[in-house]
Amino acid sequence: MVSPPKSFTELENAIAVRFRDKELLAQSLTHRSSVRRSKTNGHNERLEFLGDAVLELVTTDYLFRLSDRPEGELTNWRSALVQRENLANVAHEIELGDYLFLSRGEQAGGGRSRDSNLANALEALIGAIYIDRGFAVAKDFCERFIIARLATLLASGKHRDEKSLFQEHAQEQLGVTPRYEVLHAVGPDHDKQFTCAVFLGEEKVAEGVGNSKQKAEQAAAKEGLLLKKWKQ
Repeated sequence: MVSPPKSFTELENAIAVRFRDKELLAQSLTHRSSVRRSKTNGHNERLEFLGDAVLELVTTDYLFRLSDRPEGELTNWRSALVQRENLANVAHEIELGDYLFLSRGEQAGGGRSRDSNLANALEALIGAIYIDRGFAVAKDFCERFIIARLATLLASGKHRDEKSLFQEHAQEQLGVTPRYEVLHAVGPDHDKQFTCAVFLGEEKVAEGVGNSKQKAEQAAAKEGLLLKKWKQ
């Protein structure tokens, strides 16, 4: 295991949160790769699970009180805030990668700057703050570092999902409405993986995979935006 180059005190100063239980803070920043396989509770995945739920509640409550917009629109706003890209950007800003415990292999492979590691660690940190300092402090952290980015995300169009964007571009530039087809689905009912394709007329533009038809369609639309060079 490789220890982080920065001290927890520096992180606590950066986020203005003092942990009572430093071991809990350490666990939130411990990547699975740095824990022996025989251990199950030393890494941050359980805290990530908790932090994800806390963040979603805080975000939902904030948006509900902020605006009387329709449910679908608020859902898109929330998705923009809690998506991996936004969480990774927040983690980069507070240099969270410099506090992670990683295996030597993970560090050598760029693990301190990998978006997935950073987004997961940020959610785990939220979970740890919730346990150590309570909901009010976790809520304050989420609002200061994540929800504060809402205006910027809306201005840049991050709240618009890929299917909506792909349809807008297709209709504006080609006069065609995209259609989606499930190509195949594999796995048991409780863990099925879908592959969907997006078509413009008879042209199959792209494919996407997800654990639901909706996610697979979003993935196909995202790939389609890239292939058509419609991605902003």
